[in-house]
Amino acid sequence: MRRKLVAGNWKMFGLKADLPEVSAIAAAAAANPGVDVALCVPFTLISAAAKAAGAMPVGAQDVHASPNGAHTGCVAAPMLVEAGARLAIVGHSERRAAQHETDAEVKAKAEAAHGAGLQAILCIGETLEERDAGRAEAVVTAQVAASLPDGAAGSWLALAYEPVWAIGTGRTPTEADVAAMHGAIRAKLRALIGAEADAVRILYGGSVNAGNAASLLACADVDGALVGGASLTAAKFVPIIEAAAAL
Repeated sequence: MRRKLVAGNWKMFGLKADLPEVSAIAAAAAANPGVDVALCVPFTLISAAAKAAGAMPVGAQDVHASPNGAHTGCVAAPMLVEAGARLAIVGHSERRAAQHETDAEVKAKAEAAHGAGLQAILCIGETLEERDAGRAEAVVTAQVAASLPDGAAGSWLALAYEPVWAIGTGRTPTEADVAAMHGAIRAKLRALIGAEADAVRILYGGSVNAGNAASLLACADVDGALVGGASLTAAKFVPIIEAAAAL
């Protein structure tokens, strides 16, 4: 049975003044040992957050595919490890859209993270236009096939299904839609890597909050959540952790 993973994505929020929130979330993680909890914070906060988080993993929101080189403004996986990171998000839809990241680039980033000993959360998801056109499942499973890193088998990799139209909007798919998409992703993984796909966690992301977490996390093949805005404070994030722990 796969352990639930509840990961926070602070996006471009977070200063040292916010470290008490990290500590409070870490305390909640320690109080709910049946759930894996992680926070992915801005690059500038990783080192300080890792110290404040104790045993709770702290991660990055992106990683470059190369271990070093002439890549101004980018951060390599070995640098993240040295800063105290233990995981990294790759392929978030905001980066795919704003930074024009391709599936091939996302795959390379996941492999770079793994090569440095980091866990990776690989994001996939369709736009509203793609869903309305009846192409959601085809789009998402194609992203899985093209983005899946070599050596994907094992617990180091998690996928995060985030319908682009649900991120930060307060809208979420129905529970039936979530279960259907997670089932399709699981089936695609099995077609690609066989029975080892059963070790890969599939998270749901997109306006997850205290009010809907329990029902979303109870859906078939939902192994946790990637949480945006509701992860910024312990008051909003801890109830999601507790909802996962209650399952």
